Amino acid sequence: MLRSYLRLVLFTLGLLIGVQVPGFIDDYAKRVDAHRLEAEQGLKGFRETAQRFFQGDLNVLVEHYRASTDEVMRSDADSVAHLVARNDLMQREWQALQGPWYQRAWHVLATANPELRQETLAVYSYQLLLKPEAIAWGLSSGVLLAWVVESILLLIGAAAGVGRNRNVQQRHRL
Repeated sequence: MLRSYLRLVLFTLGLLIGVQVPGFIDDYAKRVDAHRLEAEQGLKGFRETAQRFFQGDLNVLVEHYRASTDEVMRSDADSVAHLVARNDLMQREWQALQGPWYQRAWHVLATANPELRQETLAVYSYQLLLKPEAIAWGLSSGVLLAWVVESILLLIGAAAGVGRNRNVQQRHRL
């Protein structure tokens, strides 16, 4: 009976952890999109200048600023280059989150921008989503956690001789 309750507790714990995955991925995607829009807004004026004078190439605009004899323009080149790099990063992150669920999950887990992932984690609030994706994550996690822990405990018990009946123990003594 205790084993059944333990199995239920493990399943429930896995379920509650599993339903957090789609919520975290969704929060990460929203954060990336917000930063992406902010980066686009920050580049708007520079993009218009690049469009007028350099066929829209922001990198040529940055090089033009760097080559200027004006010290202020050279200083601004680093600021514009930073904005361009930030915009490129946000575009790549946003693109990576446009694929199927397993691709988004792998991206957030393994290859996401560590700064953005930490930023998302710092403000993440636990939620219980009832979307099919969250339910699937929850059920899968619950079954997996219960199965793994129970298997480990059974292996440990078997190695320690727990659970053997007396007939089996007597046969092994002979």
